Amino acid sequence: MISVPPEIGAILAKLRAAGYEAQPVGGCVRDSLLGLTPGDWDICTSALPEEIVAVFGEANTIPTGLKHGTVTVRSGEKLSEVTTYRTDGAYTDHRHPDSVSFVTDLTEDLARRDFTVNAMACHPSRGLQDPFGGRQDLANRVIRCVGDPAQRFEEDALRILRALRFAAVYAFSLDPATAAAVHALAPTLSRVAPERLRVELLKLLCGPAAGAMLRAFPDVMAILIPELDPMPGYDQRNHHHHFDLWEHTVQTIENVPPEEDLRLTMLLHDTGKPLTQTIDEKGEAHYRGHPKFSAEIAERVCAALRCDRAQQDRVVRLVLYHDIPIRTADGAPNTDRRFLLRMLNRFGERDTRALFRIHRADRIATGITSHAREDARMKIRMDALDDLLASQPCFTLKDLALNGRDLLARGLRGPAVGEALQKLLDAVMDGAVPNEREDLLAYLDTFVTKI
Repeated sequence: MISVPPEIGAILAKLRAAGYEAQPVGGCVRDSLLGLTPGDWDICTSALPEEIVAVFGEANTIPTGLKHGTVTVRSGEKLSEVTTYRTDGAYTDHRHPDSVSFVTDLTEDLARRDFTVNAMACHPSRGLQDPFGGRQDLANRVIRCVGDPAQRFEEDALRILRALRFAAVYAFSLDPATAAAVHALAPTLSRVAPERLRVELLKLLCGPAAGAMLRAFPDVMAILIPELDPMPGYDQRNHHHHFDLWEHTVQTIENVPPEEDLRLTMLLHDTGKPLTQTIDEKGEAHYRGHPKFSAEIAERVCAALRCDRAQQDRVVRLVLYHDIPIRTADGAPNTDRRFLLRMLNRFGERDTRALFRIHRADRIATGITSHAREDARMKIRMDALDDLLASQPCFTLKDLALNGRDLLARGLRGPAVGEALQKLLDAVMDGAVPNEREDLLAYLDTFVTKI
């Protein structure tokens, strides 16, 4: 038996006391068997939707999807979806069943579900209900469709990406028949709303086994983002790179933290390379200006996936500056105070750290350096940044000991105010003048007449 939270237990008990079958089903059972704490608890029951409402009362129920048999039930602070046993009709839109039929047999209900690991329920007396071998697939770390994979994916094309997402998140592999259907039916993902694709893609990218899925299914990724299509097998023809463009990209994804913005940045950071390749007289390829082209692609991709504006702006910005020089001429980390202050001024602390992490990942994925070497360099950069920030330095206009009102009082007007403030900030960051009011006023007098 699985451990059920008290609020969920109360829902189950009330349905059973009213004479209906009721049991946890789907992801909560899967995660419990894996030793994880479920985020949501879904319940399936023999009670019809109107009977569910009658048991709990209208005050404690929300008619979430009555025609599909789903009622949201409130118990304490928890909300749980309670769904009547059902079978699904045709999926003419390849996403949702046109109709459902309520049934009394749990196995019929489980048979309509996507993957075996999601087609399990836990009965109070009969224990685990697992007619399709989900528990064994969990033990074997396999994602396998219930029944015919092609039929499951024809019903709902999003299941194709969900299969990869589950495998990435749980570090599973795909059953061969399921994998074959994924490859064959990947083009049907074009039927799915971009918002749904984005959610699944970002979860996939942040999974521990994201790299394995990207290596095995680049064709699926190219359906989502056509600009990725040239990358698998693309010879970079440069002595600084030992891998093809897709393997390099996958390794960069694996070597940044599992954060949506960073993983998406790395997926897109070199998409502009095939557009910018030039070959020198020695036969070596160069990709001058590729960050700009990659950023333009990133902007289109984020818009197509309906990323929110903040995410889109950040990803495009990180892609554009992913190759910004952060080393000295001899290759050592640049920890000069003025350099770090300029980075902080331009990008802020969050994105300065992100760019350091991106640089580390990009370097490791060349194949010409080691994790240990780049980790050591990363530590030097981060330690220097920490030390600098601990001193509470001035690197933004709001940190200046003077502001626009002070300059207006000195007679400056219009654009001259902003120009003067920027010049004062530059002088402070360069160490030419302390960030003290009187010192800044004195420094202002040395150039104000020139503005």
